[in-house]
Amino acid sequence: MEEEKKLLPIHHYSKDQHSIIHGDSLSALDDLVLDGSVHLIFADPPYNIGKRFSNFEDHWDSDEAYLAWSTQWLDLCLRKLRPDGSLYVMASTQSMPMIDLFLRTRMTILSRIIWHYDSSGVQAKNYYGSLYEPILHAVKDPKNYTFNADAVAVEAKTGAVRKLIDYRKAQPTPYNQTKVPGNVWFIPRVRYRMDEYEKHPSQKPEALLERVILASSNEGDLILDPFAGTFTTGAVAQKLGRRSISIELQKEFVKIGLRRLGITSELDGEVLVKTPKTYSRKNGKKSKEPVHLEYTTNLFGEEL
Repeated sequence: MEEEKKLLPIHHYSKDQHSIIHGDSLSALDDLVLDGSVHLIFADPPYNIGKRFSNFEDHWDSDEAYLAWSTQWLDLCLRKLRPDGSLYVMASTQSMPMIDLFLRTRMTILSRIIWHYDSSGVQAKNYYGSLYEPILHAVKDPKNYTFNADAVAVEAKTGAVRKLIDYRKAQPTPYNQTKVPGNVWFIPRVRYRMDEYEKHPSQKPEALLERVILASSNEGDLILDPFAGTFTTGAVAQKLGRRSISIELQKEFVKIGLRRLGITSELDGEVLVKTPKTYSRKNGKKSKEPVHLEYTTNLFGEEL
């Protein structure tokens, strides 16, 4: 296994405190990321559910093999985190219990988050279809970590909308207008017609990463994404004034990151441009002109 790792090429690109590493996550984490240097890690690994990611098939021979691989990269991530660092991990509903049990012996799990989304596709007919993905929020030190409650506050609908008064206090006062979000987040998935859409089978929405990064890091902090995909973590970190390291194995997706983070406009002689979209109209004709849709959601994808 060690010999195979050494044969995998690793390429490093960086600009303005944002780095992209093209290579295997285990090798890149071990060799290129300093121990104890990262403030926040957002990890969205392959789920072991059989999806195809360019030249990689998301399939392990057994749950035990998948867990063994997962514990390898999780241990490396923990080495890279600062003592006051935070880790968010996504996984399939099937494998999250194993990851949860592993992590709770090494970190303090603060929240078990449900990312809930809508679906317009075909739903299961003989059982309840899945409309969510689980996320763990864990910290190394439960007495010393970053959590910017005000930065992610949402409207406290019961008190704010109904203008309720809390008469339990010595001086009756209106209920708080805002609150920290609960652990069920309704954030729409990325759709083809959305501006942020990239060609990838498992793209995560910017609104999801905005909440994570705003809550668990400060400006100038270093954010690590060991499975970058469409590089949403790096792109949002850049927008919010953080630094970032993004690792991705597939060259097809590395091109997205290089373009999206503005690191380079060309790779190996290929000009990096966003894949043009086509749109079907009601009369059946197609147009390459973008269609701008209005969404009744706020920054965090919650219904207005």
